[in-house]
Amino acid sequence: MSEPAEIDINLLHSMVLRETESETIQEIDPNFYRNLSEFIGDLKKQEFEGIENKIKQSLIDMASELASLLLNSRLEKAAGLDVNFTNLLDEEKFILDAEEQKRERTETILSATVNGKSKFLESLSKNHKTKTVSLRFLKDVDEIVGADLEKYGPFHPEDIATIPYENAQALIAKKAATKIQWED
Repeated sequence: MSEPAEIDINLLHSMVLRETESETIQEIDPNFYRNLSEFIGDLKKQEFEGIENKIKQSLIDMASELASLLLNSRLEKAAGLDVNFTNLLDEEKFILDAEEQKRERTETILSATVNGKSKFLESLSKNHKTKTVSLRFLKDVDEIVGADLEKYGPFHPEDIATIPYENAQALIAKKAATKIQWED
């Protein structure tokens, strides 16, 4: 692979055309998504007024749309049978891993259901309800009793907490909190 070119709208457009016109996943720079993120981030940091600001926003919108087209095109190809995964980037593999996990979970539930393993399904359901999710609170929330029967809170805006999934989903639905990724 040749030296990666600096990302701009023309390069991004040509990459999308090349990817959509080919039946195979094209080889691209392994740091592509990070470089594109920096390109868009740098655009967003620039301050302009009037027409120049509208042009900047149009560039951001175009880059975002082209990035979406490129990613979706590559993932659609990867979903096909007999695909060579060597040209997939790590970010794309991350997405596909989640899809594989979904397929495995679907097979697990279906197998347990048709094989009469109701105790397994009950255990799985209980574990899922009480698995924890990290949240950032957006509003004041009084103390709650979790699905695991433990007490949590009270919480204030910008507090971070890990609570049971079922409770987290209810708070997210009420827009009282938002899910965050908590990496070790």
